[in-house]
Amino acid sequence: MKLIYGIKDKPPFGKLVLFSIQQLLSIIAATILVPMLVNYNGGYETGTVLSTSSAMLGAGLGTIVYFLFTKGKSPVFLGSSFAFLGSLYAATANGYMGILIGGLLAGLVYVIIAIIVKISGTKWISKLLPPVIIGPTVALIGLSLAGSAINNVQNIAASTDNYNLIAILCGVITFIATVVASCYGKKTLKLIPFIIGIAAGYISAVIFTVIGIATETPYLQLIDFSVFESFSFKTIVSVPDNIVLFKAIGEMGSFDWKNVASIALLFMPVAFVVLAEHIADHKNLSFILSDGDNQVDLLEDPGLSRTLLGDGVGSMIGTMFGCCPNTTYGESVGCVAITKNASVYSIIGAAILAIVMAFITPFELFVSSIPTCVVGGISIALYGFIAVSGLKMIQKVDLNQNKNLFVVAAILIPGIGGMTLNFGGEDPFNAPVIKITNIAVALILGIIVNAIVSKAKADNEA
Repeated sequence: MKLIYGIKDKPPFGKLVLFSIQQLLSIIAATILVPMLVNYNGGYETGTVLSTSSAMLGAGLGTIVYFLFTKGKSPVFLGSSFAFLGSLYAATANGYMGILIGGLLAGLVYVIIAIIVKISGTKWISKLLPPVIIGPTVALIGLSLAGSAINNVQNIAASTDNYNLIAILCGVITFIATVVASCYGKKTLKLIPFIIGIAAGYISAVIFTVIGIATETPYLQLIDFSVFESFSFKTIVSVPDNIVLFKAIGEMGSFDWKNVASIALLFMPVAFVVLAEHIADHKNLSFILSDGDNQVDLLEDPGLSRTLLGDGVGSMIGTMFGCCPNTTYGESVGCVAITKNASVYSIIGAAILAIVMAFITPFELFVSSIPTCVVGGISIALYGFIAVSGLKMIQKVDLNQNKNLFVVAAILIPGIGGMTLNFGGEDPFNAPVIKITNIAVALILGIIVNAIVSKAKADNEA
């Protein structure tokens, strides 16, 4: 891909601010959604309530840590990891101390693997994850998110049947505006399609909401303006609430340290699973950053050991000063692919804005008011580009060979079908639930099938 701004290029200050805002908007919905989901699925019941503002603080700090470990060579944002949702649900039973210990142990797994990679090198990874595996896995990451994107487009809180044609219209407006800005925009507009798309979608949602309020028609009220009722000039700047580290310190005296083992079983196996997604994201980003004259492999430079250390320590920081472990975001990778802007300065700018936003109440209120249909419209483009990036990698694979078709099938069908593995739960031993996600299951199955067929003769051989 021919980039407009390379990794080390520094855009003019005005453009840099716009690019940073765009990166932030591309990841913000998913980042704040994780603590919200945890709250609704256990946090409110146990009193261990996670904060969206602290999630942004942790994501910003974690991204800066990642930037330092990778020497500024990998342009990707770290945000709240959905892979740990089940672990976080269960950990709320042990309070903030349980979440803190879990996040630290998950990051420790990355650090240990990074040390192993540093000693043994990365050649084994290329053998373990050839294009026939990594291509469909990257495609799967995008395709598996398709349901989330469309669910956001057509679901809205104001609709009693969870289906709203006006919401769909605003989602489509958001997507079309993004497409037009990216394909027909000139200079700066071509580089900020997500800002244009979100602005178009939000304005259309405001218009429908105002009409809905004036006519007392709930169906048209897409935006919940009540979020602004808590605004006060006295609280324009406020410290993020429920930062896990500070809350956990207050619980140390009452925490039962016998639970550390069960917390470890909740988080550490998931960290091994997220490792596969980490590698897939960096393979995908390397593909996006490469062109005919310049081939980039982030697993070699800055090296997988550095990206793992950055992700691991970033997750620790994200948990301590935020609320949950972080991971590299496919939305951020998609933003780089669509805008052709790979400047790490945009990523750092987004990280700084995330930290600032955590302390600025009006900004947080505005972001929380963006309706899900607008987020869904943007997600169609983001997730679509992730999927297509993976499909492009498969172009290098000879799909006339049945053995390659079997590997691709082993990844795409179980992955898209949602095959997961759950261990523990309601059994006589009351073991904690460990869930292996559909992407990880598909990847593992793909590796197994590839190992079985790798020595098989080609179809055109006798």
